[in-house]
Formats: sequence, structure tokens, C-alpha cells
Amino acid sequence: MEEQTIVLIVGAGPAGLATAACLTQLSVPYVIIEREDCSASLWRNRAYDRLKLHLAKEFCELPHMSYPVDAPTYIPKDQFVKYIDNYIERFDIRPKYHTSIKSCTYDKSRKCWFSMAHDMKASMVVKYTSRYLVVASGENSEGNIPMIPGLHGFIGEAIHSSRYKSGSTYSGKNVLVVGCGNSGMEIAYDLAAHGANTSIVIRSSVHVVTKEIMRLSMTLVQYISVNVVDDFLVRMSDFVSGDLSKHGIMRPKLGPLLLKEKTGRSAVIDVGTVGLIKNGTIKVLGNISQIKGNIVEFEDGKESTFDAIVFATGYKSTANTWLKNGESMLNNDGLPKKDFPNQWKGANGLYCAGLAKRGLAGIAMDARNIANDILSSYHE
Repeated sequence: MEEQTIVLIVGAGPAGLATAACLTQLSVPYVIIEREDCSASLWRNRAYDRLKLHLAKEFCELPHMSYPVDAPTYIPKDQFVKYIDNYIERFDIRPKYHTSIKSCTYDKSRKCWFSMAHDMKASMVVKYTSRYLVVASGENSEGNIPMIPGLHGFIGEAIHSSRYKSGSTYSGKNVLVVGCGNSGMEIAYDLAAHGANTSIVIRSSVHVVTKEIMRLSMTLVQYISVNVVDDFLVRMSDFVSGDLSKHGIMRPKLGPLLLKEKTGRSAVIDVGTVGLIKNGTIKVLGNISQIKGNIVEFEDGKESTFDAIVFATGYKSTANTWLKNGESMLNNDGLPKKDFPNQWKGANGLYCAGLAKRGLAGIAMDARNIANDILSSYHE
């Protein structure tokens, strides 16, 4: 089966949907394909139960549609999924689900992209020809678990955070969380709240702030330099939380907002984890050296037995496995070569949305930029 379109969007997560909505507003035809059986599968199927958007709702809107007036400041997972469903309905977005991209190649002579996809429901190959190609398959396409000696022989349960739902099944068990980003810190809190004997590996420096201080800072940075706001953010966080270095949590040298700007690494929004670390409910541990059976050995020589390990160690892009002519835009890790905010455009009608580690606000920027750029050359 063959199909022609002006724009092919790969991925029906928030980035793909936002791009589709922006193209709809400009009357640019497109096709959007998605390997899963639903849109925003990360949010629907791979997010833990207690998840809320870590930033206030005004920083997390997709283009051309606000949240309902009565929506809470920090949107819970289920309400965000409902927002996505309403978004799809409003802009009449019709993703082709169960359609897995296999390869995308640019034909210089015909100046178009040839894409091969597998329609899993119909068990057939679909060939798409498009003038433009949008990579919206996400930074979080595949869970990343580090290589640890002995991990494969671990006799307990070892899962990526994308498979974690709730701490209710871990009550009374010894559980190790690896990773101190927002997911790791919140999962550790959830486990402890459900009665698990919880430990967390904090391998790198991290900023820990409250949601209120972060919301104020993100408002202030629109009017004041980032260095001044970062200084305020750190001082206020230290005042609220105290010196966390004695609890194994070290602050990075760069301020929270500048660190995000330079590296894409987010500050951790504390949901109560810090308090549990301070009172000893959650133990902080260093790097793992190896695993033997159910015993985890750490680099400082300590050993502990665990029933389960949850790896909150992030995700990786898989775009390089199918994008054959993406060298103008993506590096070997399937992430943009250019720095934000110029990372969204490659050569020959190639674009990417949602790969800049800038969350939903970054996705909204990418989608608008891509749609406007396509419109500028669409009628040429």
C-alpha cells in the first residue's frame, strides 16, 4: 500500500499531536503515525499512578488550547490524559495507530522522503511519500537501564520506572531506587509512603526545590536575568530545605534554570522525599559496583539485600534506528545536534519536535516553529 502526503509525523505523543494541531490551524495536510494503540502512550501506560505535571499548568499547555479554568495548578496524570483526548477531538487529529516506522530515506532527485511502515493490525507494509518529515517519536522512546555487573543474575524484581505503577505491592519489602531525577525521587516517596523499606541511589549532583519556588522563579525569569533568578532560587531552597549535602544530596555548580538551559537537566520538584531522607525513612546510597544474587554492593564497600530494584534512569531516543538521512539534525544518540532553541530544523524538509529536553513548553515552541516553517515553503 502506498500513500502520499505533504507532511508525515512520526509519533502521536504530545509533540506529534501539537505539530498536527499547528498544521491544522494553517491548513497544511499531514499524516500522523503511532506504533502504540493510543496517543500519549507514555502518559497512559508507562507513568506511575501518583504522577502530576511537575510545573504549573501555565507552563505546560499545548498550542492553541488552554486547560479548563477549574483545572488544578499541577495537573494529575489522568487529567492530562483527558486534556490530550480533548485536544485530539478539537483539532480532529486522527493518528494511524499500530503503525510502526521502519525506515525513512530522503530521495535527492525527487526531493521527498520515502518512509516504510508496518501496519501491525493489517499485517502489511505501508509506503509513505512526503515532502516533509517530522520526527516526534520522543526522547522517551525506550527505557534506559545501565549496565551493572551481576544485574542479570539479580534474583529479585528489576524494572524500569516506566513499568512502576504504585508502591502498594511493595509494602514491607526492601526496594532500591536507582536515579535521583523527578521520577526517582517521587517513586522513592511513593514506596516509603506504602511501607516499603526504601533506599535511593543518588549518583550525581541535583537541585531540589519546592513547586512553589519553581513556579515563582519561572515567572520571574521572564522579566529578570536567569543568573539573578537562579541565585534567588538556590537561596530560597536552602532556606526551606537546609544543607542537604550532609544527607548525600549535592547541588550542581550551575543554577537550576541555567542548568536546564545548558544541559536539559531539570531540578527535582520535592514532593516530600527530602523530609523522609532527613528523618531516615529513605536511605541515600552511592554508586553500585556489582550485584550478587539479591545482594547489592556499593562503591564505598557497603552491601545490602533487596527484593526489588526500580531503575529511574531515564530514556533514550530510538530515531537513529529508522531515520536513514538524519545526520543534518540528529547525533549518534538520536538527539539534536544544534542547541535549543534552534534544534528543531534539519535539511531537506526534516524536523524534530520534543527532543530538546524542554518539556511541554519546549514541545509547544517546536510545533509552532515547524508548522510556520513548513507553511513558508509549502506553496513554492
